[in-house]
Amino acid sequence: MGQNPLKKNLSFFLILICAFTCESRPPFACDPTNHIARTLPFCSVSLHIRDRVKDLIGRLTLQEKIRLLVNNAAPVDRLGIKGYEWWSEALHGVSNTGPGVKFGGDFPGATSFPQVITTAASFNSSLWEAIGQVVSDEARAMYNGGVAGLTYWSPNVNIFRDPRWGRGQETPGEDPTVAAKYAASYVRGLQGNAAGNRLKVAACCKHYTAYDLDFWNGMDRFHFNAKVSKQDLEETYNVPFKACVVEGRVASVMCSYNQVNGKPTCADPNLLRNTIRAQWRLNGYIVSDCDSVGVLFNDQHYTATPEDAAAASIKAGLDLDCGPFLAIHTEGAIRSGKLNEVDVDRSLANLLTVQMRLGMFDGPRQPYLNLGPEDVCTPAHQQLALEAARQGIVLLQNRNRALPLSTTRHRTVAVIGPNSDATDTMIGNYAGTPCAYTTPLQGISRYAKTIHETGCTPVSCASNGQFGRAEEAARRADATVLVVGLSQAIEREALDRNGLLLPGHQQELVSRVAKASRGPVVLVLMSGGPIDVTFAKNDPKIAAILWAGYPGQAGGAAIADVLFGTINPGGKLPMTWYPQDYLAKVPMTDMAMHADPSRSYPGRTYRFYKGPVVFPFGYGLSYTSFRHTLAHGPTKISIPFTSLKASKNTTLLGKAIRVSHTSCETLNLGMHIDVENIGEMDGTQTLMVFSSTRRP
Repeated sequence: MGQNPLKKNLSFFLILICAFTCESRPPFACDPTNHIARTLPFCSVSLHIRDRVKDLIGRLTLQEKIRLLVNNAAPVDRLGIKGYEWWSEALHGVSNTGPGVKFGGDFPGATSFPQVITTAASFNSSLWEAIGQVVSDEARAMYNGGVAGLTYWSPNVNIFRDPRWGRGQETPGEDPTVAAKYAASYVRGLQGNAAGNRLKVAACCKHYTAYDLDFWNGMDRFHFNAKVSKQDLEETYNVPFKACVVEGRVASVMCSYNQVNGKPTCADPNLLRNTIRAQWRLNGYIVSDCDSVGVLFNDQHYTATPEDAAAASIKAGLDLDCGPFLAIHTEGAIRSGKLNEVDVDRSLANLLTVQMRLGMFDGPRQPYLNLGPEDVCTPAHQQLALEAARQGIVLLQNRNRALPLSTTRHRTVAVIGPNSDATDTMIGNYAGTPCAYTTPLQGISRYAKTIHETGCTPVSCASNGQFGRAEEAARRADATVLVVGLSQAIEREALDRNGLLLPGHQQELVSRVAKASRGPVVLVLMSGGPIDVTFAKNDPKIAAILWAGYPGQAGGAAIADVLFGTINPGGKLPMTWYPQDYLAKVPMTDMAMHADPSRSYPGRTYRFYKGPVVFPFGYGLSYTSFRHTLAHGPTKISIPFTSLKASKNTTLLGKAIRVSHTSCETLNLGMHIDVENIGEMDGTQTLMVFSSTRRP
């Protein structure tokens, strides 16, 4: 059959259009139109990456090498290598917090998922990985469009040790096992499963280690020396980082500002070279938190000269400086004999290997080149953001089954509170420009007629002058939804909280509106950290309490879906909610996890604190009921000792043997638990199995 000439010409025209649009942006390096670059071995994809890296390093001058050790790496024009900004963020969506991402033009925004503490409440590792996959799709698309990098300094996997910490919202919570699972899952989603050790994007687990204080009682993160026992370091603080490297195979780890036991983390060879690199076998680079190398000299006065600081950091295992310090002082350290050029070469090899695994030296034939603007903010991505918010909402109280609300009985709903029509508050910190917002007011308006009053604004709620209007709205409505809580003005990076109560006059607002309401009252809390709402638990007028965390761009829709029963909440708290008086017993600077009765120290997190709580770790209700039956479980666990030998670390006690350095990580515990939904609604249930020992 003959081909239509017009159709043939049209096809050729479309191919030409794709050639000029899909590859219009020159590659990062190894541009085949550059007659020099195309002959260089480091540009040959047929060679092993190790050999390509060695060839490239051998062609660089000392000055060129040093200029590549900082986040805004300089170009090497004579070799056809462009400058590169290493600092990009993707905590819960592509973010423009770092200088590596620019929104605008074909990329006005990106999907903004719930803050990490909220998705952690789902206890759903497949969700965490799916979010990572979407974020990396959008990151690659933006890289192809020339507005983003491929190295993302996320996730934050520090342990949420103290409820006052402003950055607890960025973490998966207080439990090391959950944090480790989140870390590995999200990293796998971000980095992909490309063949040949290639990377979709390069993730970074931060902030290593024992970092969870920003500013408290005059102490800031730049001057803080975290005094941590070896047991707490191994059993709590380092657990998520090890999982990142060993299970997630993360491409990068970021060291933190603080010192640990008197040594800056970014200059501690035991933490970096011996642990991350040698024990955990990191295949990637180690980067400082921004200006950390400068901090250890200028603020902590750890070294006598800036050259000593540069040498100490690089020799300890640091590869990349977020900041200018290494660019300024590394050459001086080499000239003075404090550092060898081979040390710089080792750092460069780690950096360049990651870039080559990303395809940045492959010329125009880079992986994932098919992704473009149409792959950002897709309906599927936005639906996943909604689903993540739904799964993260936690039902804390539901007296007399006040929830779900009814569209027939509750036709008019008063929506009240400083977060009732929130936008930016819903996405938390380290967020980008979202695709769109659905506020709580907008979400509830899809189900019922609404009467809206903020009562006070912003969340600091400094005045009660508008409370009368809020009370009147509650009197007129069939039901009242109070949306209160915190925001980045109360908790964030560099801002830890002084207390756990609602800010300003919010508690008064809640109590007065609840008293005035003629219908059921639902309290919806937005926050990253826990809030002492004991007053609300004890108020008979407040029928239900929901915690929504910071639920992302679709948070308002998810809240409304839960309120009206379209979705049955299944989230569980990933952190303990302490009473306000707990704070007087635990200085934020005390890093000890275990309780110590000898000094009236109550311990931290559900693992070691056994005192009163507002709501416990793992708590969360449902609109339905579940029956759990342990069908099969072991009565004892056998620990094989065939490979163990008595040594100075071994104590023989009759029929028992205690081996202080024996790891139990490889032990398996098999259980068969039957779960039956015996209620009237479909629902999800997270099963938590805990183990304990008698040792301290």
